[in-house]
Amino acid sequence: MTVGIVLITHCPLAGGLLRVAADVLGTYPSNVETLEVINDTPCETLITEGLRCIAEVDQGAGVLILTDLFGATPANVALRLLAQREQVRVLTGINLPMLLRALNYAHLTLDAVSEKACAGGREGVRLCATSGDQCQTTTTVGVSLP
Repeated sequence: MTVGIVLITHCPLAGGLLRVAADVLGTYPSNVETLEVINDTPCETLITEGLRCIAEVDQGAGVLILTDLFGATPANVALRLLAQREQVRVLTGINLPMLLRALNYAHLTLDAVSEKACAGGREGVRLCATSGDQCQTTTTVGVSLP
């Protein structure tokens, strides 16, 4: 059993990230569904489609939903799904390192996959100077460049 993964993002981000992840991994993951939000789609339609996606990938180990922007429609839909289903976690701010970690560790528990994905997303963000300095992981919010 592996943790299922659902990507809920603004269109066309989910499909693009999944295609790149499949290229990097050399195979298309079977435990992933995507839901790309198009403006003006009724929320109830998105909830219904999200529940379908969860049912499609849920093998009994739980489902991790990765979404793009906290507070936007995809994340709001994900949070509504979280409230309706057990064994679901939501992680916002999706990036490629986050997705790759989730896919690589999907055999772990839902909580462990969620932590690995979160760490991958965080560690994949680097502030790099143009002067040749080594890139640094940044944990601050609102970094301003000189």
